[in-house]
Amino acid sequence: MNLFQNGLDWSFVTDALFMVIPILICLTIHELAHGAAALALGDDTAKRMGRLTLNPIKHIDPMGFIMLLVVRFGWAKPVPVDMDKFKNPKLGMALTALAGPMSNFLLAGLIFLFQVPLGFMMRDGGLALFVGASLHERLLASTALISVFLGVFNLLPIPPLDGSKIVFGLLRDSHYNLLMRYERLGFVLLIALIWWGGLTTGPLRDVMNGVVRFIFELMRGPSVFLFG
Repeated sequence: MNLFQNGLDWSFVTDALFMVIPILICLTIHELAHGAAALALGDDTAKRMGRLTLNPIKHIDPMGFIMLLVVRFGWAKPVPVDMDKFKNPKLGMALTALAGPMSNFLLAGLIFLFQVPLGFMMRDGGLALFVGASLHERLLASTALISVFLGVFNLLPIPPLDGSKIVFGLLRDSHYNLLMRYERLGFVLLIALIWWGGLTTGPLRDVMNGVVRFIFELMRGPSVFLFG
């Protein structure tokens, strides 16, 4: 038994926890926000199909989830949206798309609101924890970081990401319809971006770190007021 306990490295279990649990939370909030925004704008499709729920099973695409764990790029099951039910279809679609990333930033802000009692701090340009951080503190920190990553990533104006729907919503109908025909080509562009390391280095990574710092500093005052 001692040989079994001492001979195996179980760190992969905790590493998986710090990925799986935050990803499930962030993706669920993201997709729920899409459905809630669509409902508020007049489209009840997501509600009728049972997607207005915090149950992650309803939102997870198995292959997309595995890809996210393995190569840090994946996808959830898209929330069904009938843009014809919006009073202004293009604007409604843009606002529905925007709701997903905004929910991720709000989730990070909610977590950072508790930065004082949780012992979060910014050091060397990134989020750090005080020595001796507990499991739940590390999980919350991972959730905040992944949530910001998901929000920034989805704002890229590349189909089929949310950013493309936001940008396309500002175009004339003829340009909008033309670009939506080539939505699948955006997936190829995303794969190329990942292959060249565009998600972990360069300007995109700097933007993600900048958003983390901005939200962290924004919530510092309220956190000190409430818990300091």
